[in-house]
Amino acid sequence: MSKYSQITDYLTLFLDTEVRKTGINRVVVGLSGGLDSAVVAVLAHKAFQDDLLCVKMPSQYSSKSSLDDADELCRDFNLNAVTCSISPMLEAYEKMNPDLDNLRKGNFSSRMRMSTLFDISARENALVLGTSNKSELMLGYGTLYGDLASAVNPIGDLYKSEVFELARYLGVSKSIIQKPPSADLWDGQSDEDDLGYTYAELDAAMKLYVDERLSREEVIEQGIDEVMLDMIIKKIFRNHFKRKMPVIAKLTSRTLGHDFNYPRDITL
Repeated sequence: MSKYSQITDYLTLFLDTEVRKTGINRVVVGLSGGLDSAVVAVLAHKAFQDDLLCVKMPSQYSSKSSLDDADELCRDFNLNAVTCSISPMLEAYEKMNPDLDNLRKGNFSSRMRMSTLFDISARENALVLGTSNKSELMLGYGTLYGDLASAVNPIGDLYKSEVFELARYLGVSKSIIQKPPSADLWDGQSDEDDLGYTYAELDAAMKLYVDERLSREEVIEQGIDEVMLDMIIKKIFRNHFKRKMPVIAKLTSRTLGHDFNYPRDITL
């Protein structure tokens, strides 16, 4: 059995177990036409079949190719899907804030998409599945309460380069796999342009620094670019707050997150 065959079986079981233990049997996924959401959608379909609903949430800045790729994925894997454009919300907010720059526009778009997705999940009595990979989570490359939000995330321990390989194993179309990674938040936006390095370069460094726990000096000895590594280390620690629940000030003998800690799936 190949590595990605095992990963597929494990993640399918993970989704089925973690969702159904909540008493909920349906899931929703925001489908962008990009790699990560495509992989999560295919995995979720293996676990839930018609109890998966994919939600396409384009804005006026979404590329036609992304919409076409999302439609192709739905046809290829027979996925149930609906479209809920965030354009009216974004256009209204832009009129209220003419000084909106690309970063604010991207964050607002991401949060409007997640608000839409969680509202649909309430309507459908479903859980929202996350689509952030390990590369993004480590670097903090995501919007708090936007694309980083979810109830269950099946790919959060897979680096972006590994998500590419899993997508190939799952049979995701080449048009999705081969296009430059982008959150499609504004015209011409590119993940790797934003970060300054390719995911292959970033992942190679993070595997050494994060997974193998090598020191900065030891990673550099492995041939990793020093400037890139310092950028990675800075982002990992500067954005750690995005990976944690909000800190609660301790005032009583038992405080959530301090000494009132139970497993997520505890039952009476």
